[in-house]
Amino acid sequence: MATGPKGGLNVPKGVAKGIKPKAGEVKERILIGPPKLTRFEKARIVGARALQLSMGAPPLIKPPKGVIDPIDLAVVELKKGILPITIRRTLPDGTYQDIPLQWLFVE
Repeated sequence: MATGPKGGLNVPKGVAKGIKPKAGEVKERILIGPPKLTRFEKARIVGARALQLSMGAPPLIKPPKGVIDPIDLAVVELKKGILPITIRRTLPDGTYQDIPLQWLFVE
């Protein structure tokens, strides 16, 4: 694999600009790991967002009726795909790829 500056992977143009690719393009652009969100990444994202909400961060959506718990609200935000988060997947040799969360929800 070719690496860019500071160990990052060289990926096609438009990858880091937040452009949401189509389903066929995602598999070509995600070079490290599976083309979907892993359970470990999901747990980390929900935990981090729930902590933000519990510390007073404003919710990104209007909370549905009956949802009071920050963890439940974080799960709803994740399922709607509105969290502005980028996943960094790293290989043992130090190379990495930053993947916008929206790319991992393309079907």
